[in-house]
Amino acid sequence: MKKVFAFTVCVFPLLCFLNCQPRAEKLNTEQFEHANVIIDPVMKFTEDETSENTVEVKIMEPYTPKVFELPVIGATGIAGTRLPLYLVPGENAFIVDYLGAGRGFTILDEIKDWWYIVTGNTAGWVMNSLCLINIPDIIPSIVHDNTNTYSSLFRSSWVDIPNVTGLALYKAKDFNRRLGREEYITPVLYGMAEKLYIAQQNAVANGHTIIIYEAFRPHDAHQIVFNNLSELIKTDPYVLEGLTSSWYTLNWFLAPSPYNHQRGTAVDASLGIIIDKKIIKTGAYEYTHVASFSEFTMQTPIHELSGAAAIFTAPVFSRDDVSWRSAVFCDYVTEGTRLLFNYMTGAGLTPLASEWWHFNDLINTDIAVANNINGRFQIEKSYSVPVN
Repeated sequence: MKKVFAFTVCVFPLLCFLNCQPRAEKLNTEQFEHANVIIDPVMKFTEDETSENTVEVKIMEPYTPKVFELPVIGATGIAGTRLPLYLVPGENAFIVDYLGAGRGFTILDEIKDWWYIVTGNTAGWVMNSLCLINIPDIIPSIVHDNTNTYSSLFRSSWVDIPNVTGLALYKAKDFNRRLGREEYITPVLYGMAEKLYIAQQNAVANGHTIIIYEAFRPHDAHQIVFNNLSELIKTDPYVLEGLTSSWYTLNWFLAPSPYNHQRGTAVDASLGIIIDKKIIKTGAYEYTHVASFSEFTMQTPIHELSGAAAIFTAPVFSRDDVSWRSAVFCDYVTEGTRLLFNYMTGAGLTPLASEWWHFNDLINTDIAVANNINGRFQIEKSYSVPVN
């Protein structure tokens, strides 16, 4: 009797514990996959309310997710590196699964530093500081034109770069259910998104719009450009002179991967004057859609890799967030360059001395470097869903 009693005492609590644990396979994605609204399986159930169609999670405190032009909830997210997927928010929580670097997902909820996400038939919580978010999903007023996905504009001293110029270097466009149209997939680390939001709001207030030509650039695509330009300068002295005639060198324009574009902490941008805009209503939200614009005349075409693209007369270390503030502009910097510079740096981004179009987020670069976010993946699919 004592042995039986001891067995019952030890095993019965364990069975109860295991039976009460929420399991990833309980998530029913049928409604999610076909719905025109965001579902939230988390907030509707507690420990005492179970269902075969839910993931059972108890939220301990209320929190209002961030809202940009459109809400984060329902946007596309991407794991920046291999990430644990937790049952509840917290690094000591039970790990449901792991997400590989580049794994896409839909954001279903946000609590401070955590996102509740769904990918395939698996759901759980991830640290959002280590994830990228698709900018068109949350700041749709920004204009996107990722020329590297259909006809690369990269040149050096106005000379075509073999195997690069005019070619598609990678895929990054898909039908965006949230916006109801084909749109570029333009991800940055989540911490950088708020800075782009501020820059765009300031631009729109003055009748301007940010134009993003590229944000995340996959490792493989970056290496294609770097390797072919490295070969070109070996045989073309004119191109070599354009990259080395002053304080700059090749690495001021293209450094070996991983670079900040692979980390999700850099954007290549220009600036336009809004000609026509429309207010679009989606769910309970309205946002500005820039229907037509006129791009400012900049000192060079975008992605012209030569000294003509430099904005400062002397080098400023790219990870230095102080010295650029007192740097001297080159004589050929245009009004458009200065306005873009003001919008982007005014939002907390840091310029690159050798490229008028390039802006870094240094705080999030440190996070990316510390967590080995290196862009060795492709992002070709949108996981966004419409706003309710």
